[in-house]
Amino acid sequence: MSRKHHHIKGAEVSCCVKYFLFGFNILFWLLGATFLAIGLWAWAEKGVLANLSSITDLGGFDPVWLFIVVGGIMFILGFAGCIGALRENTFLLKFFSVFLGLIFFLELTAGILAFVFKDWIKDQLNFFINNNVKAYRDDIDLQNLIDFAQEYWSCCGAHGPDDWNLNIYFNCTELNPSRERCGVPFSCCVKDPAEDVINTQCGYDVRLQLELDRQKYIYTKGCVGQFERWLQDNLIIVAGIFVGIALLQVRTSSYFNVYMMENAFKTLKDIRILKQKNVSEF
Repeated sequence: MSRKHHHIKGAEVSCCVKYFLFGFNILFWLLGATFLAIGLWAWAEKGVLANLSSITDLGGFDPVWLFIVVGGIMFILGFAGCIGALRENTFLLKFFSVFLGLIFFLELTAGILAFVFKDWIKDQLNFFINNNVKAYRDDIDLQNLIDFAQEYWSCCGAHGPDDWNLNIYFNCTELNPSRERCGVPFSCCVKDPAEDVINTQCGYDVRLQLELDRQKYIYTKGCVGQFERWLQDNLIIVAGIFVGIALLQVRTSSYFNVYMMENAFKTLKDIRILKQKNVSEF
């Protein structure tokens, strides 16, 4: 008796879910590619790509790493989600869902640890800022980041202006030949609303003055304390942003899980139908 061979038709899933996930992930993928391109361009401009060993030479934090790491993760996740949804590839869909779940777990763990070990986190923040104060003149991106932070939070150094003694250009030792000796960066200066042009020399010799006299010209509060106050004042907004990101991750992961389950159920249904057809032919 001749037997007809039936092939399982590829599982068809809801077009709405499929193309929603595809559209969401292609935007995610393009955004990641943009971040990654900006990071690589910044490194190319600084000559890092021509000499990769210089990545470890910087004593402080290179802000370009944020674009590289975040862009790379978004690029990989977006690609996996895009192709997985379009081609109905179970492996890529599982990879996306597991990777997103892992990121969510790490974020949750980091939040809990930060709450439990607040003093340790504060010490690490002090150490991080002081390390970057030392490397202030070593990298233009780091310099811009520190200037932005000091201007935004109206602060100077980790605990105060004297933290700039850690920098070889600003320290007050007699052997320091720098014109910036006993000074602070211009971003520590109290801004005069009447001035249209930034005075980059406003911090020169300012730490030679007494504490009360300094307050007329520069910010005397440390950035760690100012950052803590900013968090307290904007706690609801910050918490809302983190909760929103977490909900988006959970929602996206749940969509992918439903998508994979729908795919699996339809595949099982096709297999059952095929078996019934094969049995009826005997």
